[in-house]
Amino acid sequence: MSEVKSLVQENLEIEENSVPIPLTRKWTRIEAVGLGLVIISLLVLLITPGTLAGLFTSIVDQVFPVIVEIFLTGTVGVSIIVSVIIGRVLERLGFTDALIRIFIPVTKLMKVNSAVIIPSIYNILGDINAAGKIAGPILIRSGATKAEQKIAVATMVQSQQSFATFMLGMVALTAVGANAFVLVVLAVFMPVIVVPFLLSKTIYRDTKAVQIAKLPQFTPKTGFLPTLFNGAREGAELLFLLIIPAAAVVFAAIGVLDYIGIWSKFESGLSAVLLALNIHPETGILSILASPALAMAQLSEVAGSLDPRLVIGSFVLASSGLPLSTVFGQIPVIWAANSDLSEKEAMGAAVLGIVMRILTAFLIVYFLTPILV
Repeated sequence: MSEVKSLVQENLEIEENSVPIPLTRKWTRIEAVGLGLVIISLLVLLITPGTLAGLFTSIVDQVFPVIVEIFLTGTVGVSIIVSVIIGRVLERLGFTDALIRIFIPVTKLMKVNSAVIIPSIYNILGDINAAGKIAGPILIRSGATKAEQKIAVATMVQSQQSFATFMLGMVALTAVGANAFVLVVLAVFMPVIVVPFLLSKTIYRDTKAVQIAKLPQFTPKTGFLPTLFNGAREGAELLFLLIIPAAAVVFAAIGVLDYIGIWSKFESGLSAVLLALNIHPETGILSILASPALAMAQLSEVAGSLDPRLVIGSFVLASSGLPLSTVFGQIPVIWAANSDLSEKEAMGAAVLGIVMRILTAFLIVYFLTPILV
């Protein structure tokens, strides 16, 4: 019986294999795009064969100085790894939990759910992805409304997503003689209180005073040596898997735009806007498009020759949830999966928070520079 079944199965397979495959099918859109690229490439090789070589050279010339001279052979790469180690040691020593204890009682006065400040507090040591994954479920369990969850997102992007950004920023601020203590209080800690208060009274009013019955604990239980080695590994991952690839992509795109003559116009327009806001143009563009840590790395190299106002403005901007890839990519995905917010709602709150951050940078520089320098 089994032999009969096997023979029948073989006959069916032969029949299936013998079915004629259609020689033609409709072109898909991506195939049409690919054909267009093939034709354009061949025409370029035929008419101006040096164009592709020039484009490649332009890309390499933009990427090489940043990746090799700044990160690989310079001190910036090591600084990023060391700063992450410091951040994780502080976390292990209870720094984050202490901040939670300090700031949560303040929420009683604002009449908002105490959980709204947890992601921003956790993010001060620089892990915006973990902040969303951890704080989202806490917000849900504490009964936070959608408005309060949006406040949490907008407040979270007021602090840097990498502790390396903070440490390199300190180097730049020291170079211009800025009062780092006052600036950190105003630019890093005050927004944790001010942003929820303003948003709860204006845009997101559906709030209620709820105290968390049991405070979450963020201090890890790992030993001292594992904390050091894990911090070093995390710093290396941040450098080699996030910052360097992001820098390579952005500067490769800049190389393409520069070769075809578009980048200079775009750069001049964006630089004019950043200068009007008292933000150093070059590092401001890096914070927005590539990586705030990269921006602070470059700023620390040239800060001594710059106007202190531009250094302060650039530091405040970098100490945020930027770059745009985080605002439009990571935050919506993580918060949609771990909270009651949709991707669109999380993105809207993040964009609002970044706009508030840009205004914060302008106001601090415009009104408080005499106090800070």
